[in-house]
Amino acid sequence: LLSFALLALFLGFKHSYDSDHLIAVSNILRNVKSVKSGIKVGLSWAMGHMITAAIITILLYFFKETFLNDLLPHFEKVVGVMLIILGVLSLRDFFSFHSHKHSHNGVVHSHPHFHLKDGKEKHLHKHMLGIGVIQGLASNDELLVLFTTSLAVTSLGWLLLGLGIFSLGVVLGMLFFTFIFSYPLLKTQSRYLHRIVTFAAGSAGILYGTMTTLSIL
Repeated sequence: LLSFALLALFLGFKHSYDSDHLIAVSNILRNVKSVKSGIKVGLSWAMGHMITAAIITILLYFFKETFLNDLLPHFEKVVGVMLIILGVLSLRDFFSFHSHKHSHNGVVHSHPHFHLKDGKEKHLHKHMLGIGVIQGLASNDELLVLFTTSLAVTSLGWLLLGLGIFSLGVVLGMLFFTFIFSYPLLKTQSRYLHRIVTFAAGSAGILYGTMTTLSIL
């Protein structure tokens, strides 16, 4: 039982670091104003993700060869579209476009500029919970394979126990990532670092989301 629990915990911790998870969470965490708030936001994502993942995994356990096979690829595309939206919103926060008036030799000109602006911490917990729920729809066929092969699950009872421990691993993994992501931003209070993170997270969301939607990944 101990080896089963440790393996399920490790697999959950590892699962939390899937690329799409980190990209989505990063696009939201850049807006937190404290480490405590960031940890709560990360926890909201983990809870949303594992609620949906647990439901889908159990359904797959009983109905693997039915209609779910046709739906799973569409779940991945939904996640891809969501990542694109998050990326666009991050880049919108990164850039703000307006013009300044300047006077040259007595002639007033209007020059357009891109300006950077910080994100605002609004409804992050609710948003992160929803993002977690959406991401929990995808990759659950892989999750089931992990349970049936790595953990040798053969009954619903063991599957539920494994899912519970696995979920704890996901929570711990995401909380750790939340801390190491948020702490430097909040500790340094660097606007330049925040801008770099915002641009990087937004660009990664659009790129990865597009590739997922087009089934390149």
